[in-house]
Amino acid sequence: MPVGPLNPAAWPALLAAAFLAGSIPTGLLIGRAKGIDIRRHGSGNIGATNITRVLGKGPGALCFAIDIAKGLIPTLVAGWVLGRLGQLRMPAADAWMWLAAMLAPVLGHIFCPWLKFKGGKGVATGLGVLLGVVPALTIPALLTFATWLAIYKTCRYVSLASLTAGLSLPLWTLAMFMLWPGRAAGDPFPPPGSGPFLIVTTAMTLLVFWTHRANIRRLLKGQELRATKK
Repeated sequence: MPVGPLNPAAWPALLAAAFLAGSIPTGLLIGRAKGIDIRRHGSGNIGATNITRVLGKGPGALCFAIDIAKGLIPTLVAGWVLGRLGQLRMPAADAWMWLAAMLAPVLGHIFCPWLKFKGGKGVATGLGVLLGVVPALTIPALLTFATWLAIYKTCRYVSLASLTAGLSLPLWTLAMFMLWPGRAAGDPFPPPGSGPFLIVTTAMTLLVFWTHRANIRRLLKGQELRATKK
């Protein structure tokens, strides 16, 4: 049975649990298992990109998968608690509560309390939380990942691919609501029920740019590291 928005005691605990799930420093733990402090190697970041660069594809893929899961699972649980899994349109209060639970793991990953609030950039965890908001953000998340992959394959810059994908996210979300079957021709713009989702995905785009601010400076100076085809 869904707990629902009328249970105020359950929701703060769920948000705190989601934040703590996101705060698990996956890359740091994988690095320590290999005998190194990943913060002292490569770019110094604890994310999957630096793990791949320093330790190889296997550990990098493991880090990427866990970072996605620690965003996906709390978001799915929040949707189940609200009873909104599989629904596109819902009361604004429910949408905001679900989206708050969605953002919590991302913030936990970026502002990791175990690392003096200095965590990763939140891209993999962000993908996980987006996939968990079924269906409103699941399809936009897959299209955003496809955008990331296309840019990365073209230029081999992980940061540029992440920035471009971030910019595309609110656009894919808007398209999702506009093209979803059942939308009436006379519906206003933006589509009904899309407001909270568009606001939060735009906020996530701004967060991506903020966490990549050093990469942006290096891109502008031509000093950003390009991933090798190997």
